[in-house]
Amino acid sequence: MGRTVGTSAPRKEGVDKVTGAARYVDDLVMDGMIHGVTVRSRVAHGRITGIRFDPGFPWDEIVVVTAADIPGRNMVTMIEEDQPFLAADLIKHPEEPVVLLAHADRDLVIEAAKHVHIEVEELPAIFSIDDGLAADVRLFKDDNVLKRFLIEKGDVDAAFAEPGLVVVEGEYETGAQEQLYLEAMGMIAVAAPGKGVTVWGSLQCPYYVHKALKPLFGLGDGEVRVIQAVTGGGFGGKEEYPSLIAGHAALLSWKAGGVPVKVIYDRAEDMVATTKRHPSRTRIRTAVKPDGELVAMDVVFDIDGGAYATLSAVVLSRGAIHAAGPYRCPNSRIHARAVATNHPPHGAFRGFGAPQSCFAYERHMERVAEAVGLSSVAIRRKNLLGPGDLTATSQVVEDQIDFPALLDQALEASDFEAKRAAFAKHNADPASHTRKGIGVATFYHGGGFTGSGEVHLASVVGVEALRGGRARVLAASTEIGQGTNTIFSQIASDALGVPYEWVEVAAPDTGRVPNSGPTVASRTCMVVGKLVQDAAGAVVTTLRKAGLLGEEHTPEQLAAAVDSYLERFGELRTFSQYKPPAGIVWDDKTYRGAAYAAYGWAAYVAEVEVDLVTYEPHLRGFWAVQDIGTVINPLLAAGQVEGGVTQAIGWALFEEVRWREGRMINNQLTNYIIPTAADVPPIHVAFAPVPFAHGPSGAKGVGELPMDGPAPAIVNAIEDALGIDVRRVPALPEVVMEAVLAKRAAAGEVQHV
Repeated sequence: MGRTVGTSAPRKEGVDKVTGAARYVDDLVMDGMIHGVTVRSRVAHGRITGIRFDPGFPWDEIVVVTAADIPGRNMVTMIEEDQPFLAADLIKHPEEPVVLLAHADRDLVIEAAKHVHIEVEELPAIFSIDDGLAADVRLFKDDNVLKRFLIEKGDVDAAFAEPGLVVVEGEYETGAQEQLYLEAMGMIAVAAPGKGVTVWGSLQCPYYVHKALKPLFGLGDGEVRVIQAVTGGGFGGKEEYPSLIAGHAALLSWKAGGVPVKVIYDRAEDMVATTKRHPSRTRIRTAVKPDGELVAMDVVFDIDGGAYATLSAVVLSRGAIHAAGPYRCPNSRIHARAVATNHPPHGAFRGFGAPQSCFAYERHMERVAEAVGLSSVAIRRKNLLGPGDLTATSQVVEDQIDFPALLDQALEASDFEAKRAAFAKHNADPASHTRKGIGVATFYHGGGFTGSGEVHLASVVGVEALRGGRARVLAASTEIGQGTNTIFSQIASDALGVPYEWVEVAAPDTGRVPNSGPTVASRTCMVVGKLVQDAAGAVVTTLRKAGLLGEEHTPEQLAAAVDSYLERFGELRTFSQYKPPAGIVWDDKTYRGAAYAAYGWAAYVAEVEVDLVTYEPHLRGFWAVQDIGTVINPLLAAGQVEGGVTQAIGWALFEEVRWREGRMINNQLTNYIIPTAADVPPIHVAFAPVPFAHGPSGAKGVGELPMDGPAPAIVNAIEDALGIDVRRVPALPEVVMEAVLAKRAAAGEVQHV
């Protein structure tokens, strides 16, 4: 039988989604179900002095829940336990949930929410990283720093003191970004004293929700069950936030005597209340030799965490570890801080921290190149990491990556040098109303949890052999559109030696599948997929040890062996638990060592055309070349790259979250602008795979990588077109115009707008 890995096997859930048979959470209907809504604060910071319910409204018909009704601990269990399910006293952001309401008539309960008034004594608020660091208003501990990291290698101060070096400094900013998954947040819960809690929902991480619900109700493992419904996208936004909405639905059901409660956000509420990509500010100071060789880097990487810690620590960690870029530099120091503000909490979003720091270091490399008189390509080629080099955490690069060859492949595919010369000629024509440019970015992204994270997770996956040689994968890793069910089936199919069609993946359900860890961090294929491979291989080993299967077998022979085993023993389930590859050593205290077992590597090229009348940058072409190890499913992998690049185009050029007193004010698709098909050029995707010894069939992760590099490649192309230095995204037309006018003013030109 031929191998399935490496082929574009059809999506397991594709037919159900195309035909409409797939059941999302809002499609689910249960007997006696009622509908819940959330009443939120409208001030950024204050103390609750009272909750007033308009008299004359039929409150006896409405289920009402406040913090006083919580049977257990009023705290969302995450890294830091600082966020309440319902505010009882202190308001820290404008969308703080305070009161929950439910009724069988959804229109009535929406109307009821208008008759609840939260009385608040307002307090001073902070809305910027600098104001947070000033700590004149205290939101978190003494200095409003939710988390900090310091990563050091070599002697940075001594290196900067060396004579003859060129020192380059820069500051770079990135904005918030809405995940904008196709399906808004939603959850159904059934909860009652003595009967436990069961929730169904749109979510990424069932065991995160399970962990959060137990202390909320004072229940044990077996008394809480979390079941993933078909989920329409997540991108990190449905990582930890579903714990909050699951708790709300369950509290309403608990108060209502165990009737099912459905809570579904509309798009406006989803956008205004849920987490977004962290805004960031990065300050970089580098010292280089006159020939462009990096000697030292000093980086301060700050992110706006919002009102509560949520996942800021892991976002900060990822961004900090990647903040020195994929470059050799013997001396580096990265000081990273997540700062509390009165925005709603920011959270995970594809790339989580790395896109922010990648934008900064890739834009800064342009400044370094300029300072020493090298081209964009030459400065990168001179400093790219390779096997045996040390990263910023002093990890030895074990990947057998030929990064210069990867870069060459991207340059050749895009015809980079010829276009740069042709565009320079075009741009010299004063009669032209456009300017053209081409830009490059080189970057990498670590796969899986950072450092000892995977060891602490101790993920487990099972494979169950069924009659007729069929098999079922048992894992909590979720299908959220990225192809989990398909790649798991491909991996198991090859490990078992049976057709792809014989493998199914169990629905993620904490009552039925082991904890394979969260569906985040590009770990699903690389880490969990390897556990699937090992567990499936253990089925074959078990059958051989039982004398039922030879060293070589056909699918029919395996089917017969399984049937015989089940007749004899009743069931056949094998499990595999994560063990780190040999040589992976990490120190959580010093943040030194092997941050990741493997990295994805990439070189991206963007081509732009800028309209000199409207200052609109138009993307005309994009080339993405990456090493992600063995490609399990080429079509799905290319789709991941195309999707990530498209999201990054939005972040780079269109998507600006507008804030007013801590509240998102453009929380509709009429005024939060995302790229359309007309804004996305052909994305040319190529893979240069270097198999990873510890991944399934040599595979690594792909999901986060394509979010990291497009923004700097695009802005580098804008600089090539206009000769301007844009240091923040999104690079809206007004940002480009300001930079052009500033350049003209510096040159003493007369301004015309």
